[in-house]
Amino acid sequence: MHSDVMPKEKYKRFCGHDYPVVGVMGLNLMDIPREDIVACLIETVRQNGAARVINANAHCVTLSQKQPWLRELFDKAEIAFCDGAGVQLASMFLTGKNLHRTTPPEWIGNMLSALGGKADIFWLGGEQEVAEKGAAAFAAKYGCRTAGVQHGFFDATPGSPESETVLAKIVAAKPSVLLLNMGMPRQERWLWDNWDRLPPMVAITAGALVDHAAGRVSRPPRWVANLGLEWLVRLSREPTRLWRRYLLGLPRFGLYVLWWRLSALLGKKMV
Repeated sequence: MHSDVMPKEKYKRFCGHDYPVVGVMGLNLMDIPREDIVACLIETVRQNGAARVINANAHCVTLSQKQPWLRELFDKAEIAFCDGAGVQLASMFLTGKNLHRTTPPEWIGNMLSALGGKADIFWLGGEQEVAEKGAAAFAAKYGCRTAGVQHGFFDATPGSPESETVLAKIVAAKPSVLLLNMGMPRQERWLWDNWDRLPPMVAITAGALVDHAAGRVSRPPRWVANLGLEWLVRLSREPTRLWRRYLLGLPRFGLYVLWWRLSALLGKKMV
């Protein structure tokens, strides 16, 4: 926020380090490099600890404008980082802070390689066959173990028989790492509803990671992400599923950015 009186800088402590926290349109995001995410999660898994690892792209920020629980999840998560050029640009425009930007597929391999068999993964989300293929590929590549695989096509309503069955399956498996691949905001909502009932583990909202792991989808070159065009590649690959998110969602996100800027100039509190 640009003003004559600068707000007091906030920090979040994790793994013995203090990381700056930047409020971007109601979401508190840590300014944390991917190398530190990897190091912190390796330490957490080795110590049998617990951590929620979530990320914000433009779609997430847009959803959060109408979803108070999502903003609270970002407040409470042990690691909440910027995943998207749009959010990074919004942060620069609204706060002057250039956040580190990354996405789970960029660093998950380094984390699992270091952990090897200590990483006991439960895969939640995606199609069953695809998730099983992704789990087998990661086990072969990184030496991690598979605690379980569960497709994402179940009734995730809290207390529903299907949701309770899935939760019991995860609790019984006692994984050290839970990869949530159910899409946004379904994976975040499931984590919000069930975190307190899970044993200690590192839970990562990973989106389409399962499709990358299974070789179903390949990541574009890094320079594409650096230019902020990864969304265009995804749209070209899955136009039927993603056209609303990008062709309607991105302009809506832009309008929210402008509204937050105008509100800051007028001294109006948004959320």
